[in-house]
Amino acid sequence: MKRLNSIISGVAVITALATFTAGCRKDLLNQKPTGELDAGAFWKTENDAVIALQGAYADIRPVFDRDYYFDGMGDFVRVRGTSALSGNLQKGDAYHNGNYAPGGGNPQSGGSFDKMYRYLYGGVNRANYVIDNVNRMLTTAAPTSVAGLERIVGEARLLRGMLYFRLITLWGDVPYIGKTVFADSEVSKLARTPIAQVKDSIMADFTYAFEKLPIKATEFGRASKPAALAFRGKLQLYWACWNGFGWPELAGFTPSPAAAEEAYKAAAEDFRKVINDYGLTLWRNGDPGLCDPPGKADNLPNYYYLFTPQANQGNTEMIMVFTHGGTGTNQGEELMRDVAGRSHESSQCWVSPRYEIADRYQLIATGDYAPKLVPTDPSVAGARTAVNSAINPQSYAGRDYRMKASIMWDYEMSVGMAALKSTGWVPFLYKTWTQPITIGGVTYNPYNTDGTNSGYVFRKYLRNYAGQGRSDGDYAFPVMRLADVFLMYAEATNAVSGPQADAIDLLNRIRRRGNLPALAPAKTANKEAFLEAIEQERIIELLAEGHRYFDIRRWRKLEQIWGAPGSAGVWMRDTHGGQVQQFYQNQPERNYQQFYIWRIPTGERDRNPNLTQNTPWL
Repeated sequence: MKRLNSIISGVAVITALATFTAGCRKDLLNQKPTGELDAGAFWKTENDAVIALQGAYADIRPVFDRDYYFDGMGDFVRVRGTSALSGNLQKGDAYHNGNYAPGGGNPQSGGSFDKMYRYLYGGVNRANYVIDNVNRMLTTAAPTSVAGLERIVGEARLLRGMLYFRLITLWGDVPYIGKTVFADSEVSKLARTPIAQVKDSIMADFTYAFEKLPIKATEFGRASKPAALAFRGKLQLYWACWNGFGWPELAGFTPSPAAAEEAYKAAAEDFRKVINDYGLTLWRNGDPGLCDPPGKADNLPNYYYLFTPQANQGNTEMIMVFTHGGTGTNQGEELMRDVAGRSHESSQCWVSPRYEIADRYQLIATGDYAPKLVPTDPSVAGARTAVNSAINPQSYAGRDYRMKASIMWDYEMSVGMAALKSTGWVPFLYKTWTQPITIGGVTYNPYNTDGTNSGYVFRKYLRNYAGQGRSDGDYAFPVMRLADVFLMYAEATNAVSGPQADAIDLLNRIRRRGNLPALAPAKTANKEAFLEAIEQERIIELLAEGHRYFDIRRWRKLEQIWGAPGSAGVWMRDTHGGQVQQFYQNQPERNYQQFYIWRIPTGERDRNPNLTQNTPWL
């Protein structure tokens, strides 16, 4: 199969299935080959179409299932590299070489995603390939096959819509390709299509998918009506934000308050249907479950298990997922490799929580923030027992259960693993990578990771059992889940009408899984206060799921987080009191503009003279 070196080659490659439908070669006996299918031998039955669709899911999955890397460009997650391997799409090649850091570097973050651009278009072509061929099948299909074939087209159009949604979110105006491309000449002179026009095409895809998909898919991993409706609502929510908050970096885009209000209302209506019409519920009914005190991990909250393979089946919170094959399939996810350390099947801790996330976890007793943690040098006498000390395990007691489920601090335990077997409990202790640790008279080998610079590591996504390698997970990664829909609905209704009773109730249902009390009246007093409460829940509930970066962009919060252009920026700290990284120090305004819109890949413009560049990158 050809490598994807540009959008041109990317859309021309039909990947594995195309080899099945290639024309026959003649051999000495003039027989049909046994290693490939004649073009006329495929696309005959609904089963053929399902096989093609499954290939599209597998091809498109690797441009969404590592979205947690994007959180590294926000304020609460550090990404120091990726497990994505160059040249291997199944291992996330689309994410390879991306600069996932606030403020970027050289180049700025938005200038280092040429591969992502190409692979998104490769996914578009794969979806188009399914759509075009199944539509041809529909012209002669028996009446009994029509509904099944239309469902397949609906799923492929949902995937295509998701791909274009990501493209316009990052690059604004992009070329729109609505059919299978077989030759470079078909796309080599395409100009960028205005974002409003692309948005309308995405809306049409999501609407068709909603109309044709089943209420519930009986096959695990296939999309259903709630997924299409949720993505249509999300597209309208983003359109409302771009019109309401503005997008000055996108040349030719004129914000419209009227368009924003209309889109907010339409988004809310779609989200309302997802929430009310399909019998969907939060994982384990949103019950918090059990939560051990600091230093113990025999009983972890229900929220933790939402991000393990236990949640794969019978879980209606996961509205849409991309499935993984697990051990021995070469289709496994690499979540553990990304978030865990050497003590867990030689994982590499590419992704870790920043110190600043800890203070966002609220107290169960009050439902509000605790006094800020105090970074403390462990060599200072009494540092481990001082009140509010960041290295005192008791400073983390009595917090939102999602804290225990999501991150680990000093002396937190997890199950070590080597050669697919348990090595027993391993305690995490920042900057103690190899020295044995004695706790309560028991000596342990410590959690071996030098990948964090904050004093914390993730528990979220970490499998707490042996039997699977670091790259052999079978977790179905969510790209849309019900808790996010709750929060987006609250945001959309709040933007139009202020805090509404049903939206407040939805936030309280999410907070309940953290064992938090309901929001205090001050948190729902007006639009501004309620939006802050919504943002808080998005930060905690969706941590390391790839949402924070996009929230910062659509809400235009960059200066609020990092300071204005030319300012001193912000130092990120660790639990020992060290200043570990400084971002946006003396940065020019252009770097801020480049955060909000990405660079059209230079190679694409070299090949296509009709592609214009986004203004901040000129």
